[in-house]
Parts: sequence; structure tokens; C-alpha cells
Amino acid sequence: MTMISKIYGHARQRDGEELKRDGWKAGILAVSVSDHRLSRSEREAIREIGERLYGGAHGPRP
Repeated sequence: MTMISKIYGHARQRDGEELKRDGWKAGILAVSVSDHRLSRSEREAIREIGERLYGGAHGPRP
């Protein structure tokens, strides 16, 4: 017999966009520098902020 915690009985997996929306409501921005919804200048600004806060470039350059 497998025991499953009731804590996780109603849990569901959320998609990435839903997690990002919920984070934004809490004051956290999660965005990819390759997000096609952003302009070139917006992607560059995000990349610069990420590098300043966290160091070195990661992922593709816009």
C-alpha cells in the first residue's frame, strides 16, 4: 500500500507563465532575455540588470 500525504492531495503543477504572473503580483519579475514579447532595448536592459545583480552573461544575447 502506498501512502500519499494529504498535503499534496490537491496540489497541481503550474505552468511557467502562471508562476511568473504570481511572482509579479508578489513584486518579483521573472523574464527571459529571449522573450519575443520584449523589444530589443527591453531585452538588453533586462540582460544588463541581470549581469549587474548576478554577474556574467547567461543564455543567448538578444
